Amino acid sequence: MKLHYALPLLMATALVAGCGSNAIVPSYTSEDPDIMHIGDDRPADPETTVENLGSYCVEVTETWNAHGTTPDGQSLWAKDTSRAVVPCD
Repeated sequence: MKLHYALPLLMATALVAGCGSNAIVPSYTSEDPDIMHIGDDRPADPETTVENLGSYCVEVTETWNAHGTTPDGQSLWAKDTSRAVVPCD
C-alpha cells in the first residue's frame, strides 16, 4: 500500500530532474564545408558551370542563401544548387 503513495512522488522527482537538466546543445557543423557556412559575411557564389553528360549538357548554378541564425546570433549560410538543361556547344 505504501508503494501506491510513493510512485507518484518518484515520477514527479524524475520529471523535475529531467526538465531541470541541461538541454541538448545543437551542433552547427558539417563534414562538407562546401555546403554550409557560419558567419556574418556572405560567402562568394561559385561560377556557373556547364557539364557535358553525353547527349545533353546541364548548366549548374550554385548560390549561398541565409537560412536563419545560430543561438549566438551568427548567420547560417547554405548552398543551394539549381540545374538546367542547355544545348552543348
